[in-house]
Amino acid sequence: MLRQNLITDEQLALQVKFALDEDIQSGDVTASLIPLNTQLTADLFSRETAVLCGVDWLKQTFMQLNPDVKIKWQAKDGDTLRPDQIICTLTGSAQSILTGERTAINFLQTLSGTATQTKKYVDAIEGTNAQILDTRKTIPGLRLAQKYAVTCGGGMNHRFGLYDMILIKENHIESAGSIGKALNAAFSVVQGNDKSSEIPIEIAIEIEVETLNELHQALAGGAKRILLDNMSNDTLIEAVNINTVFSKENDTTAAKLEASGNVELETIKEIALTGVDYISIGALTKHLHAVDFSLRFRE
Repeated sequence: MLRQNLITDEQLALQVKFALDEDIQSGDVTASLIPLNTQLTADLFSRETAVLCGVDWLKQTFMQLNPDVKIKWQAKDGDTLRPDQIICTLTGSAQSILTGERTAINFLQTLSGTATQTKKYVDAIEGTNAQILDTRKTIPGLRLAQKYAVTCGGGMNHRFGLYDMILIKENHIESAGSIGKALNAAFSVVQGNDKSSEIPIEIAIEIEVETLNELHQALAGGAKRILLDNMSNDTLIEAVNINTVFSKENDTTAAKLEASGNVELETIKEIALTGVDYISIGALTKHLHAVDFSLRFRE
């Protein structure tokens, strides 16, 4: 997916500015030991197999520090990197390169870690009809960046926040009184019957269920997207069958079913084979392994 469709240039620049301000503050006192006019060339390479993500964050880091630093790229976001592969070469002020090194790599290692983690899950369900979704379990301040990284790894984005989708969960149902009442309230708001609401009428509605009885209630209430929370594979298969039968008996489009909870790399293929449409995984963005990158100056 085009990066600008998820995070704008302005948003990205603000993320980088915050990170640089956090690191540099009154100045890089160590880099100041290097003569100001020293010009050097450095290679950035990966120490391990990974999916690259974060090229624009590295570019923006040096653009803000010193736009005279030249960067020659040998890889792009979404590429699979091999160990010791050179990703890019930087040429310019040694002070600027040294000052920006850690901030640039921090972005790169985190976003590449997210993309790499996602690719593992996507590869694990190859040949099935299920699709991998991310969640809101992201690093504060880096949600849009991590959402983009998920797409670089071949995954899909779930909702971006509390503003772009109604997701009715257990506590919402308890507060509303029942699954039916919660769905009715959601439909009322989205269909524009609640004139006091500012919720866009095109917003999607999803509801979480924990049992097959709750699934029946959600389908009867008109739900078209249902999150199946912490269900066994056998129960997921039953849920898929119930959904199919309900749609045929009522001559309506089947609801989209999303499995969630306790999803592991070792078990995800069996979950995908149950017939669910989506599998959402918090581990894509919160259990990531930061990719090991290194910057080396040429002699």
